[in-house]
Amino acid sequence: MRVMITAAPLLGHLLPLVPLARALREAGHEVLLATAGEAMAVADQADLPVRDLAPGFRFEPIVRRTLLWHPLIAKAEIAGKSGTRGAALLFGHVNEEIADGAVALARSWKPDLVLHEPLAIAGALAAAVAGVPAVLVENSLFDGLDLLAATRERLAKPLRRNNIDELPEPAARIVTAPPSLVGEQSGWPMRYEPYSGEGEIPAWLSTEADRPRIAVSRSTVGGPGGNRLMSAVVDAAEGLDAEIVLLRPDRRILRRESLPANVRTLDWAPLTCVLAHCAALVHHGGAGSVAAALAAGIPQLVVPGAGDRDHNARLVAKRGAGTAVAAKDISTAELRRLLTEPGLTEAALAVRKEMAAMPAPATLVPKLVALGR
Repeated sequence: MRVMITAAPLLGHLLPLVPLARALREAGHEVLLATAGEAMAVADQADLPVRDLAPGFRFEPIVRRTLLWHPLIAKAEIAGKSGTRGAALLFGHVNEEIADGAVALARSWKPDLVLHEPLAIAGALAAAVAGVPAVLVENSLFDGLDLLAATRERLAKPLRRNNIDELPEPAARIVTAPPSLVGEQSGWPMRYEPYSGEGEIPAWLSTEADRPRIAVSRSTVGGPGGNRLMSAVVDAAEGLDAEIVLLRPDRRILRRESLPANVRTLDWAPLTCVLAHCAALVHHGGAGSVAAALAAGIPQLVVPGAGDRDHNARLVAKRGAGTAVAAKDISTAELRRLLTEPGLTEAALAVRKEMAAMPAPATLVPKLVALGR
């Protein structure tokens, strides 16, 4: 069976799809990833074939145009208050960029089945043109059906170009978020297996430390104030009996003449490998980072922000598996709380156990095969 897997052209959108892609390949099926932009590097690292749907794609100009054309929604988006409206506008434009490439690929490669994430509705269009089923694979903490419906409204021109009046509903839906975090969702449950690329960690990180470690990760996507959290953590590090590990330090950090003695930096390393040696995570609120910390069973401090980050931060705090703290409010006490408040660790471990009990990606392969026949 041939399976085309489509993701929006961003690292965080394709990374969660890699474990299922590998499970399909290991079962003997032919898999082709379809994306563009920075996400192309994921396929290279994961040793999976990939096709570029929009050569030369750049995300930042689309963001700037969207913010300029829709100032009210832009204001709400930056504040993290736009819900799915901001994502629908932004990724509607993104899908206009990749839709023709996705359709052309489906016509030439002739997949038996198309998998796509909620913000890559171009995959659903490609499936409709090819006359094969499309499966929605959740990769965020928003409701994927809501995201799909919202972005569908922005796909009018590609639909007309391909003589498609209306996209069919997904033939199936794969849900990965633990129910205790987002509530019960209809569809096929699948364990979220964090994947953050290939690589090794330095020897000092794999060695047991004499005090707990707190990892600090920032977004791969820029944004207003989005990466100030590292400076805030460094400012709060002195006096904390813990080792702070900054993953891909930002420019503010690199410009500093010195760092506190308990702060160390890593240029790059797979987040999942780093978290295996840490007691907590501080991050920007991306869904992949939330899931990685939950899968590791460690508390997290989430900085609310644009897009889905405010939504994600609130979910984590409500579940009790971490805290939601603005960058300006990160303090020594807040960092210490991650390490000393038992309830945070207990909740994180409970969610980890819940996630581990969900079906592995390989168990869904026979169901997908049945759809593609």
